[in-house]
Amino acid sequence: MSLIRRLNAAPIPFETEIAAETAALYDGAPPEMLELIRGTAGCSQYLNTLLRREADWLRDAWEQEPHDALAAVEADLPGDPAQLKTALRVAKRRVALLTALADLGGAWALHEVTGALTRFADCATDRALKALVAAEIRRGKIPGATEDDIATAAGMTVLAMGKMGAGELNYSSDIDLICLFDESRYAPDDLHEVRAALIRVTRRMSALLSDVTGEGYVFRTDLRLRPDPSVTPVCLSMEAAERYYESVGRTWERAAYIKARPCAGDLEAGAEFLSRLTPFVYRRHLDFAAIQDAHDMRLRIRSHKGLGGRITLEGHDMKLGRGGIREIEFFTQTRQIIAGGRDPDLRVRGTVEGLAVLADKGWIPEEAAEVLATAYRAHRTVEHRLQMLNDAQTHKLPNAGGFDRLARFSGWDDTEAYRADIRHRLEEIDGLIERFFAPEKTGETPEIEFSETAQEIIARWRDYPALRSSRAAEIFERVKPGLLERFARAARPEEALLQFDGFLKGLPAGVQLFSLFDANPQLVDLLADICATAPGLSGYLSRNPQVLDAVIGGDFFAPWPGEDALVGALAETLAAEEDDYERRLDAARRWMKERHFRIGVHHLRGLVDADEAARQYSELAGAVLRALWPVVVANFARRHGPPPGRGAAVLGMGSLGAEMLTATSDLDLIVIYSANGETESTGKRPLSVTAYYARLTQALVTALTARMAEGQLYEVDMRLRPSGRQGPVAVSFSGFQKYQRDEAWTWEHMALTRARPVAGEPGLGDEIESFRRALLAETGDAATAARETRAMRERIAKAADPARLRNPWEAKLGRGRIQDIELISQAAALVAGAADRAPDAQLAAGAAAGFLTGDEAAALTDRHRALRRLNQCGRLLMEKPLDMEELGEGGRTFLLRETGGADVESLADDLESHRCRTEEMIDGILARSAPGGDGDEAEA
Repeated sequence: MSLIRRLNAAPIPFETEIAAETAALYDGAPPEMLELIRGTAGCSQYLNTLLRREADWLRDAWEQEPHDALAAVEADLPGDPAQLKTALRVAKRRVALLTALADLGGAWALHEVTGALTRFADCATDRALKALVAAEIRRGKIPGATEDDIATAAGMTVLAMGKMGAGELNYSSDIDLICLFDESRYAPDDLHEVRAALIRVTRRMSALLSDVTGEGYVFRTDLRLRPDPSVTPVCLSMEAAERYYESVGRTWERAAYIKARPCAGDLEAGAEFLSRLTPFVYRRHLDFAAIQDAHDMRLRIRSHKGLGGRITLEGHDMKLGRGGIREIEFFTQTRQIIAGGRDPDLRVRGTVEGLAVLADKGWIPEEAAEVLATAYRAHRTVEHRLQMLNDAQTHKLPNAGGFDRLARFSGWDDTEAYRADIRHRLEEIDGLIERFFAPEKTGETPEIEFSETAQEIIARWRDYPALRSSRAAEIFERVKPGLLERFARAARPEEALLQFDGFLKGLPAGVQLFSLFDANPQLVDLLADICATAPGLSGYLSRNPQVLDAVIGGDFFAPWPGEDALVGALAETLAAEEDDYERRLDAARRWMKERHFRIGVHHLRGLVDADEAARQYSELAGAVLRALWPVVVANFARRHGPPPGRGAAVLGMGSLGAEMLTATSDLDLIVIYSANGETESTGKRPLSVTAYYARLTQALVTALTARMAEGQLYEVDMRLRPSGRQGPVAVSFSGFQKYQRDEAWTWEHMALTRARPVAGEPGLGDEIESFRRALLAETGDAATAARETRAMRERIAKAADPARLRNPWEAKLGRGRIQDIELISQAAALVAGAADRAPDAQLAAGAAAGFLTGDEAAALTDRHRALRRLNQCGRLLMEKPLDMEELGEGGRTFLLRETGGADVESLADDLESHRCRTEEMIDGILARSAPGGDGDEAEA
């Protein structure tokens, strides 16, 4: 049975006569129209009144599609403010009547109903605003404004907030507006007069819309959502509003701006204002502190409205009460605030739309999203029916006697079943929302016994900067029991606690991070794991706590995407910062650090081994260089013009070139350019080619190394460029070719065996690689390579820190260690004329060329693999030379797992014995390849 048939089958007795009298006005109307009118007028006094007043119009409009009829209503509105006052009220009646009939008759779904009401609110606000601004312009009250400025309301914009902003207006909603003007359109001396005129416009617009006349009213208008409404005018400049939000804006205002939308006046200026406000609304990092703010707001509303008791249907507030509309909106907006800074897809205005996106992105379970969305639609439908009854801005369910009418009006012929349906939804939503904002504890934390030293460590936490604010301390007290419980389960609790102490001491602030832990207990497990295993990673984390955002971002444990996909992802992130160079550099830092942390965690947990971690660190650095280079070039070109000639290519040298970076590696780079006959750039401030590329290279180095709000990307070393520190920071391709053929030392050719184009112009990079391969094929001489290698070993030994060389856990520097093996592998590649960059392949090429025996190549390859595993682990575990005593049990266990050692003592013995054998082997190779060589050439 349709809704209207139910209405007619069970009319409210004392209103039957009203329905009949109203239906009499429509004699001759189509039968389905009369059926709808009888049922509607029989249940709603408000709609009965509208039907009586608009009988002639409705009869004419009945044959049209509802949307077409409403569009015609809007099109007929006059531009004169005097005529507009009445015309808007008549139009509102017609819009409300036709929308109600389309709703009750089942022609429109909920979103079409709210959309039609919102569309008219936009139209009414825009027409009223522009008519009043036009009047002020014609009176000469807005300095500099002409008739041409009426179309943009002289730079004034109206932001629709709340349900109007989201396109979700009720039948009897008021409209929440914020009125702003673009002060940049006016001379400073005129601003006072302009502001006064637009304040008058705002007040008159509000009265034009909300005053009650014999024709009714249009919309009750609320201007109190503007910044600090008790002291600010009803219309203020955009610059003043921005300053307010940047300095003292509160969480509830951030939530309000999720739904903000320009609805009238200068829509473009309004959209630009909202774009500038995005960092205020959506923080760059996951903002779980907003949960507590929203929870506190809920409790304040309940306390103020007296809505904190148990759910009782009679008089229950469907908007603000337990399980009501506002609860669902808070749930949705809070999640959007938490993650919207990281994911622009979450920045949607509608509540149902927001729930769908949150579920699609994995921020809430799909089941929860479906339950909330279904309840939201049902709650809003009940709200509509309540407001249709008497055009009252009410959200409260009726007393017992009024439920029959509401049930029939809502399409139910069984009142008790209708009541049960509402109660079930309210209780279901109340339970779900309460668990989100105030999750139940799983039980008391067991008593934990710590030593006196550990208790002293815990006692000093209260004095750390991260716990200075009362709010941070309050949240930390909720998190601390779980932390202590996890540390107590560590193999060496005191060691883990001490590392956490260092982490906590290094934090500049704690509210956001502690809120993150409070809402995501799995992060506490990860932190405890890091503190118990890797003090180096824990130190990195204390300086960059925002990287924990990535752990719950959805793809932290997904397969590594590869360099090309990383380049695309970073380029997209940089593009989102529009045209702000510094913000792009900071965005690159945030992006890189999250993925750098990911690699470390994956390595720590055994998801990747040392070699895979090295590859991923290298691909990450390559992606940063490839995505950042065009940003640096574009920014530099604004002042000095595009790169002259063919542009430049960036070469990665050393570990970057060989794709063997560690967690703490810097980047060895060379920049090579091709002027292609040009002598200077063509920008506003042209530079000679040499100066252009030198300064462009310096700009790249600064982009990578500058310590900004988000830290730095990488340290950069350019000493491997031609002529080292004495040479130019960028070299021409022709100069590079000439230098390498005619002037370079053999050690520079050895360094070139690991060179790899990593960024810049691909075509130039390909030519450089072709030249590198050809050069290496021409320069192999075993005696010279061996003599140079011997000289380099001596020079390195003299320059090295003796204490570091004596460290039994040093994997890189010293005879028989990584650097020593890599020198001989580069010499082998040079002798073989091989283009391979990885030491394993270079050693194999050297054996094929007779520079090494097969057994020597195999032994050196095995030793290098073992040492690079040790080195990769050591760089992850500690930020200084590896020290087993400071490392702790967890770190030692990880190290033994990665290196295959039985225990620390035997691993140390193995390292030393293998080091000695490797040193002897390299000595022998060099002695037979260059008998009697003393390295005089290299020393010279």
